[in-house]
Amino acid sequence: MERPLTLGELVASGWKSVPVAEELRRNAIERIRQGDSLVTAVLGYEDTVLPQLENALVAGHDVIFLGERGQAKTRMIRNLTDLLDEWMPIVAGSEINDDPLNPISAYAKARIAEDGDDTAIDWVHRDERYGEKLATPDTSISDLIGEVDPIKVAEGRYLSDELTLHYGLIPRTNRGIFAINELPDLSERIQVGLLNVLEERDVQIRGFKVRLPLDVVLFASANPEDYTNRGRIITPLKDRFGSQIRTHYPLDVETEMTIVQQEADLVPADIVDVRIPEFILEIISEFSQQARQSSQINQRSGVSVRLSVSNYEAVVANAVRRSLSSGVEVAVPRIGDLAAIAATTSGKIEVESFEDGSEGRIIDALLRSSVHTTFVDAVDPTLHGPIVEAFEAGVTADVGGDVEPAAYVALLDEVPALQAAVDALLEDDEIDREHPLVIASAIELVLEGLHLAKRLNKNVHGGSAQYRGRG
Repeated sequence: MERPLTLGELVASGWKSVPVAEELRRNAIERIRQGDSLVTAVLGYEDTVLPQLENALVAGHDVIFLGERGQAKTRMIRNLTDLLDEWMPIVAGSEINDDPLNPISAYAKARIAEDGDDTAIDWVHRDERYGEKLATPDTSISDLIGEVDPIKVAEGRYLSDELTLHYGLIPRTNRGIFAINELPDLSERIQVGLLNVLEERDVQIRGFKVRLPLDVVLFASANPEDYTNRGRIITPLKDRFGSQIRTHYPLDVETEMTIVQQEADLVPADIVDVRIPEFILEIISEFSQQARQSSQINQRSGVSVRLSVSNYEAVVANAVRRSLSSGVEVAVPRIGDLAAIAATTSGKIEVESFEDGSEGRIIDALLRSSVHTTFVDAVDPTLHGPIVEAFEAGVTADVGGDVEPAAYVALLDEVPALQAAVDALLEDDEIDREHPLVIASAIELVLEGLHLAKRLNKNVHGGSAQYRGRG
């Protein structure tokens, strides 16, 4: 069906304009009725955050998401454009998406008064009805609301003429969704201006008042520490938000693993055949989960899911680099590759201690604990004893990037009890369990897990290590 191109055609088509909040409510209700999620590609919020968001949209509220960094707050807001109608008519040439049936700008009113039913209509896609601003201390009223355009003044227009304005981000998002990230970073003066345009529907620019009855649904994000404890939000602006929704990090390792797999950008398969045992991903996800519980890490700044994603990418990259250097066509991450997370973890966490080297020690301790937890969860303790007995009887095992995969396979023949532990690690994994490099990776985890459980000794020599009995 062709869309109307003039005001007369639009009226004849029976098109009705509705407020943005009503538009979001209507489409959200339809999604809920069909059992579809309001937000795609955001995991772990199905039973916590999303029900609250559904309530807010059905209620027609402006919303602020409170949460530490890396909790998909901005992603959720951006996804909400899918709840807008696909196309929206505006007065052609309008900078602020004027409703043809209810224009608010001087420009649109003049066009309709002059052209009547022949007023040209443009159609705006829902993706263009979203505006976003990262709040910074230097954000100005002109950024958000607008400023006098000196060129238009030079052309002969009066300062009191609305047509001298160069509109800011919010007016240009009229009849859409506007998001402010890190809202507490706006100065109080700008917060007042924001409140004025959203609540009172007018704003003063350069000493004259402009009436702008904008139709905007406001979403914002903030760190709870800034929003609640430091008093960096003016009370009237707080009151502007109908719903305040607390976000959170993944509540379990499994959800974190799924998010990491969804977000990670790995080396393409046509460059290197990368095969990643699931326990490697589990160790990396467990690392982030434990970091969020650690008293040695500043929890006010948070431990972002981006930490897990970056660590996963770094570990896989290290395995790829190792395989390329050795001329092997297949890359399989091992325990030794986990050392690569030191570079990607530093800078993404804030440690409480100011001692030199404390960050490295904390990262190392968390990594050892994550490896041990993954090992204990996957390998039944009854399988440990026979392996330890073989090493107490004199077996030793050399591991490292320079150790050939065949040596690991030979160790299975020397210590048959290892096979059961390897099978337990790979039990539910879709990876090729018979590949020597996969076997090598699993054996390294078993040996390191037994060492961390104080069942085997370990001697480190540069990038290699040797495991032996404790006797």
